[in-house]
Amino acid sequence: MRTTPALDITSLHSFYQQGGSIFEIIEAVFARISEVNDPGIFLHLADKKALLVEAEKLGGYDPAKPLFGVPFAVKDNIDVAGMPTTAGCPDYTYHPDKDATVVRLLKEAGALVIGKTNLDQFATGLVGVRSPYPIPRNAIDPTLVPGGSSSGSAVATAHGIVSFALGTDTAGSGRIPAGLNNIVGLKPSVGALSSTGVVPACRTLDCVSIFSLTVDDAWRVFSVAAQQDETDAYSKDLPAKGYGSSPPVLKIGVPAPQDRKFFGDEAMAVAYSDALKTLEEHGHHIVEMPFADFYDVANLLYEGAWVAERYAAVQSFFDTKGESFHPVTREIYRGAKSLTAAETFNGFYALQALKKKLAPTIASVDLLCVPTAPRHYTLAELAAEPIRENSRLGTYTNFVNLLDMCGITVPTGKRPDGLPASVTLLAPSGKDGLTATVARALHGASGLPLGATMRPEPAATAAPEPEVEAGSELIDLVVVGAHLSGMPLNHQLKELNAVFKRTARTQGCYRLYALSGTTPAKPGMVRVGEGEGGEIEVEVWALAPAAFGTFVASIPAPLGIGTVTLADGTTAKGFLAEPIALVGASDITTWGGWRGYTVGNTNV
Repeated sequence: MRTTPALDITSLHSFYQQGGSIFEIIEAVFARISEVNDPGIFLHLADKKALLVEAEKLGGYDPAKPLFGVPFAVKDNIDVAGMPTTAGCPDYTYHPDKDATVVRLLKEAGALVIGKTNLDQFATGLVGVRSPYPIPRNAIDPTLVPGGSSSGSAVATAHGIVSFALGTDTAGSGRIPAGLNNIVGLKPSVGALSSTGVVPACRTLDCVSIFSLTVDDAWRVFSVAAQQDETDAYSKDLPAKGYGSSPPVLKIGVPAPQDRKFFGDEAMAVAYSDALKTLEEHGHHIVEMPFADFYDVANLLYEGAWVAERYAAVQSFFDTKGESFHPVTREIYRGAKSLTAAETFNGFYALQALKKKLAPTIASVDLLCVPTAPRHYTLAELAAEPIRENSRLGTYTNFVNLLDMCGITVPTGKRPDGLPASVTLLAPSGKDGLTATVARALHGASGLPLGATMRPEPAATAAPEPEVEAGSELIDLVVVGAHLSGMPLNHQLKELNAVFKRTARTQGCYRLYALSGTTPAKPGMVRVGEGEGGEIEVEVWALAPAAFGTFVASIPAPLGIGTVTLADGTTAKGFLAEPIALVGASDITTWGGWRGYTVGNTNV
């Protein structure tokens, strides 16, 4: 008897390649729904017979469809043709005649919608319990809140009912439930995924998010869905790119110890510190920074302008059927009715001032790493303090969309009490690939099972090749010293939008010298005869032709650009030194490279 695979996409497609049937998977999905037996997850299920017909139309395994035969769930504020949309409010129900843009794209790639999932009503909340329907149970510990607002989507994914699920994220709804259920939650750059066919919360901030069992799966879904949509006024041209490779040394900003908030959950604080140690073990530099201004941005989300925006999204319905709202949600929306236009503009002004103030801080690092949630809350704790605990869950999430950042939540370990720990990696808009690449390494190091399934992560595969935009003609550049990632002049490459491609070694015909009297300290590499040198560790970056010209023009003598031969026989333009540079220099070839020398030599 054939064993049903785990539903991560790698395992699923391997199953199909070996002759497995989509019909077997659909039967397994519905069996899993019965086994989990959580009536709070789905608000509407697809008809199994109709799904089998849809699967039959797909035919045999087609690798041209990147999501062939992949079952997924959709948060019930996102339209699926043939299924009702409720936004968690029965009286709001309507029946769309076409799919939301993002759902259409995923279906066209071969994915199959299993059903619509529960949520905090109108996507207002981070707890997952503000629903008139049964509450989804946290997949790891049913005494805990599941997280919201995308509660059903996260729980369905964590249980392995579906391969992935769509959520939405305005204040953290695509990250908090991922962190609380031991799965990956990708929150794209605002505008990367179309919001056409999505019931808005805060129209200017909303993102469709992706829950998955692995980072590779999240990225595969993102790659399909990230297409500009002319029907969405807030859609942007932000294609999926940059996944698969990151510089070996990154500057990663974290809250300074005095600014970290865990509200008494010491286990979560320790887990976060452990995650930072893992990043350091991977070679990255941790940069502690004040976080008070980030928290000030976060506080704006539930004040003035953006509460008014939530009200504006459903104004006519609220004004005529306010009694249909969940009591907590109703209070939030009711407060917006008394806000003035002046208060709204004052909120915009406050945000702009904080953005300008924070810009240098954000630019000083490659990305941020924050706890996903400051702590776990039990359902009893939430019932005692429903507003306060919801607010605290958003400590590290509420500021992100306001600052136009992308992010990805990734499991990092298991606490001593067995509860999941996770972090969220954040970066400026368009850097989705960088955050996902680092998240992939963190997830791989965790050794955790997939969600609540107890199945191991699939065997590690080679990192995908980093994507390069179609039509681009980048020029490779071999860097040797102060321009290496994490070194003092690396920023010059980043300011020219250089793309890191790989680490490499030269052929054994180069010698490396520590030059005399340079600030910052620099090496010089010279070519010598075969057998007279050594293999030198280098990095290969790539620049657009105009940026390459700008960069080369800035290089001071006695350094210059020549042709460097790498150990694999390829050649590229790279840093070489003129012979005069070696006057007073020290031969450091035996160190194997500038990084090895600077790390091992405390006098540098």
